[in-house]
Amino acid sequence: MTKKQWAFSKNQMMTPRVEATDAAKKIIDQLREEHGELMFHQSGGCCDGSSPMCFPKGDLMINETDVYLGTIHDCEFYMSKDQFEYWKHTQLTVDITSGRGSSFSLEIPLGIRFVIKSRMYTEEEAKNLSPTRSGEP
Repeated sequence: MTKKQWAFSKNQMMTPRVEATDAAKKIIDQLREEHGELMFHQSGGCCDGSSPMCFPKGDLMINETDVYLGTIHDCEFYMSKDQFEYWKHTQLTVDITSGRGSSFSLEIPLGIRFVIKSRMYTEEEAKNLSPTRSGEP
């Protein structure tokens, strides 16, 4: 790849809105083996505060009140529109921590839970954010 092609390629890269740590990816692999395709939804605060919840794909009804943020480790990731308005300036990273949560997320029986870490986008990253879309099919 020439320097010019690399510069063009670099400029065309989109900043992901959501990512996963290697530790989270290992758990996702384990859950996928047992449950098949998976999806995530960032909960709005009910049972376990505001936690990323993992479900078998299709088990949670997604609609126009949800926003698709992207994929983590081949799993679609959604969040409610209202919550997205507060978090739209931050990149989310899904990680794991020890301890059982009180949600219906698939990892809970393993004695761990998914957590979100967030950080503000840099000015450059904010210019190249991956697009979002309504959760409607």
